Amino acid sequence: MPPPLILDPAQLDCTNPLAGRAEIEQALPQRYEFALLDGIVLFDRERAVCAGYHDVREDAFWVRGHIPGRPLFPGVLMIEAAAQLASFVHKRLVPDAGFLGFLGVDHVKFRGMVQPPCRFLVVGRATQLRLRRLVCEAQGFVGATMVFEAEITGMAV
Repeated sequence: MPPPLILDPAQLDCTNPLAGRAEIEQALPQRYEFALLDGIVLFDRERAVCAGYHDVREDAFWVRGHIPGRPLFPGVLMIEAAAQLASFVHKRLVPDAGFLGFLGVDHVKFRGMVQPPCRFLVVGRATQLRLRRLVCEAQGFVGATMVFEAEITGMAV
């Protein structure tokens, strides 16, 4: 049974992002194939909640080999997208802390397939926030369907 929703994805407007690639690159060091956030659509400082998306494309670097004839967005890239969202949250809440490095992932469940072309929406909520550490609940969606959940831990490096 899926956990309670952090946010209802149907209530998010992805047509007018608060931050696009240029703004995301100011907060995160990932580039090229590993820039897995295409837009940030919600940032709620009071609740420490954020939502962003990655457009899963048919010409992505992994499509040819994962899985030939039936490409599936790799789970490890879902985790990476969630970690990047957590890092974005930390940077916005603790701007002087530096880059948030990926420290761990717990309670991961993959609940559905993500196939191109689609929009993978990732939602996160900081549950522990310190100057040098963040723990963030994350959920991933395609449309209204939760396809992924995890707890991401990061440390400022």
